Amino acid sequence: MSRSALVGNVTAMLDDAGFAVSDRCAIRPKSFDVAARRGSDLLLLKILGNIDAFDAETGVEMRRLGTYLEATPMVIGLRSRNQDLEPGVVYFRHGVPVFSPDTALDLFVEGVPPLVYAAPGGLYVNIDGDVLQDERKERGWSLGQLATELGVSRRTVSKYEDGMNASVDVAIELEDLFDRELTSPVDVLEGTEEVVEDAELDEPEAEPDDQHMFTVLTRVGFTVHPTTRAPFKTVSEDEQEDRVLTSHSAFNRTAEKRARIMSSISHVARTRSVYFVDSARRETVDDTALVEREEVEGIDDPDELRKLIRERAKA
Repeated sequence: MSRSALVGNVTAMLDDAGFAVSDRCAIRPKSFDVAARRGSDLLLLKILGNIDAFDAETGVEMRRLGTYLEATPMVIGLRSRNQDLEPGVVYFRHGVPVFSPDTALDLFVEGVPPLVYAAPGGLYVNIDGDVLQDERKERGWSLGQLATELGVSRRTVSKYEDGMNASVDVAIELEDLFDRELTSPVDVLEGTEEVVEDAELDEPEAEPDDQHMFTVLTRVGFTVHPTTRAPFKTVSEDEQEDRVLTSHSAFNRTAEKRARIMSSISHVARTRSVYFVDSARRETVDDTALVEREEVEGIDDPDELRKLIRERAKA
């Protein structure tokens, strides 16, 4: 399956599941392919045939964007090396959850979250330690007795009851012993920080060509978060926590394409978008406001800039 067809299939699945899905970010560089929202859940999705193409720099950028936009970054892919991703299993690459389209279908369409995640050493599940302890005590077993049944140490059983996760084999054995479910799903939307790899999230330095516009935005009261692989240069927010996607360049065909993508993402992410240009004969591209650099030079109040963006975008 071509990557383009895979992206189309995944976006169609998300649409069926009730997500609003942005246009594809068909411009480079790009850390994610589409944004998707259902209710309060905002996803930033990278869609790949082979997840080995997902590198560390992209992973860090996606996690940063997730923080800036209150979104969950994730990768949907078919295989790693020559091996298909297992259905029902969450993998992690550079701190970002990764799973197959079948797992995504179960999660988003059927409402069945995955139970298993991959980590160094094998496949693991979340054990509900409180339920395990209740079952052990109801049966009248000591920690040592349960440890003997499992072939592990007493200390290991104590850790399971304290919330340590277990291998799939141990989890199956525990559920067979007590004849009930003891596992809880992997929540890929919340709580995955408990099992993801650490990743450095320091913000990148602004490129020299970007520095002037960053200075202007900061001067009018915005907190500016630079990006490196997004279809926009910054995610900026003011004291009211209004977020704005911004970019800047001469206004040409590439800029127009980028502005359209920014508008689509803004609709899904519930932000505004503005493109600063040297000059333009129009005021918007879709709902991305076009603002000439000279106009913003004289603005020193974020309310004034917000008003200008709102008027331009007719929002």
